Amino acid sequence: MAEEPLLRLVDVAKRFKGARRGAPPVQALDGISLTLDPGRSLGLVGPDAGGKTTLMRILAGLVEADRGSVEVMGRPVAELDRNQVGYMPQGGALYGELTVRQNLELYARLRGVEPEDNPDRMATLYRATGLADFRDRPANRLSGGMRQKLALACAVVAAPPLMLLDEPSVGVDPVSRREIWDLAQELAGPHSAIVWTTSILDDASRCDDLILLHQGRILYEGAPSGLAKVAADRTFAAPLPSEGRREALQDLLERAEVVSASMSGRSLRAICRSASPPPGRTWLPAEPNAEDGFSALLDDGRPLPPSVLAEAFPPRTADRDRPAIAALQLTKRYGAFTAAQDITFTVFPGEIFGLLGPNGAGKSTTFRMLCGLVTPSGGLGTVAGRELTRAAVGARAALGYMPQKFSLYGDLSVIANLRFVAGTYGLKGAGARAAVDRVVAALDLEPFTAHMAGLLPLGIKQRLALGAAVLHTPPVLFLDEPTSGVDPLVRREFWHHINAIAARGTAVLVTTHFMDEAENCDRLLLINRSQAIASGTPDDLKRAVLGNPDPTLEQAFVTLIEAQARSESAAA
Repeated sequence: MAEEPLLRLVDVAKRFKGARRGAPPVQALDGISLTLDPGRSLGLVGPDAGGKTTLMRILAGLVEADRGSVEVMGRPVAELDRNQVGYMPQGGALYGELTVRQNLELYARLRGVEPEDNPDRMATLYRATGLADFRDRPANRLSGGMRQKLALACAVVAAPPLMLLDEPSVGVDPVSRREIWDLAQELAGPHSAIVWTTSILDDASRCDDLILLHQGRILYEGAPSGLAKVAADRTFAAPLPSEGRREALQDLLERAEVVSASMSGRSLRAICRSASPPPGRTWLPAEPNAEDGFSALLDDGRPLPPSVLAEAFPPRTADRDRPAIAALQLTKRYGAFTAAQDITFTVFPGEIFGLLGPNGAGKSTTFRMLCGLVTPSGGLGTVAGRELTRAAVGARAALGYMPQKFSLYGDLSVIANLRFVAGTYGLKGAGARAAVDRVVAALDLEPFTAHMAGLLPLGIKQRLALGAAVLHTPPVLFLDEPTSGVDPLVRREFWHHINAIAARGTAVLVTTHFMDEAENCDRLLLINRSQAIASGTPDDLKRAVLGNPDPTLEQAFVTLIEAQARSESAAA
């Protein structure tokens, strides 16, 4: 006899009122029907504001559907026993001032699990998350990957039969993403079901089934391999040129026949609008993946226009041989803990320089030292020729900074935030209005201008944060994980803007956990355990992968991190 589905939705709809008086209502979900059986995993993907989080909140009993039926474990969701569902919202809902142990024990008691009476379960959670040595560390001092693991453990502390995980791997490096997936599988148990929302198609492809939501409707439902097949016969690869990699990608993205394009290994990949490849290169058919299918399915038929954001930046051709950013043995210590040790690099005008590394490696600390937000314990940093310890105010005025964590005003609207930031950069009157209008148009923020920033979907928050960072067209741009939480098509657009801005002569320092994005960088520095362990062009780092004629940057990343771990183990 077949088991009863843990989830059953029939014709579910949800509408929200408009953000401002007189605005039409927003149809967040429309006609959603699905089932999820015990032991199965369901990946929920879609563009920003597509309805994913609204659906998750309905499943968790936090939002009531306007129409349709929602059953959880055979009962109406209104009768839901919350202890039977592990819900991890975006951001994890941790208490930053509490320690790892205090957070875990608090959530355990809220779920009816007394830690003292369940030592085996608590030990399993500490072991599986790798947080045993960090029990007394406040949650707000954990790395991004550690915070996500703790949030996941708090959500499933009672071993629920249903796990609802909203962006559990957002903002974490490739190694930690795999660990979080493995952690969810280990803590779920053989008969538990998982709903996993994500903007990372590689993560969703690990699920048994996949649903793609767009404008509140299901555009695709089935196996992850089926989504990849949407781009079958339309995916091509050609050798990357030895010079002008970014320029070749930019040209490809702006072609009318191309949906999306990227760099992978030593190849330039293109997803096309027909079965014919773009002219001008030696193209061969390529195996599509789920991200290619996502892009093809959501294609609006319009070519990507030249970057309006970049066109506002003045061409900067002078002093190209003088570093716009310089770090010389930058070091930061917090007591006995060293967050960054002797970090050294330079970034020249017109160059994109990438900092790579696992969560907690020291990338954001290095960023914050160069921005003047953290005082170095040692070493020297300069931005636009200004030394941070002597001219921090001048250095900050010369840069645009997009932090890893959304830091604009949550209780102000999108438009109010942009106007406020424009004022802080000295933009006034018509100049301020033009800058704000340009950012709103270029980043498709018009539908959200009246929304409170704190209530925006994660991907829309990232668009707003990028817009705020470039309002004043600075000569130096710091982008700390700019595409974290945004869908593949918006990631494509972000990098289209970033590449075009660099082409105008702006120096860009960027961190990212997406290795295909790091291919856009001229040079890279890989940091792990607070130290630089590799540097060079993307191809230089790939040479660390032996026995593979065409390695990806992600393979190089994993190889170099594992090599350092083996070296430290051997020396211990």
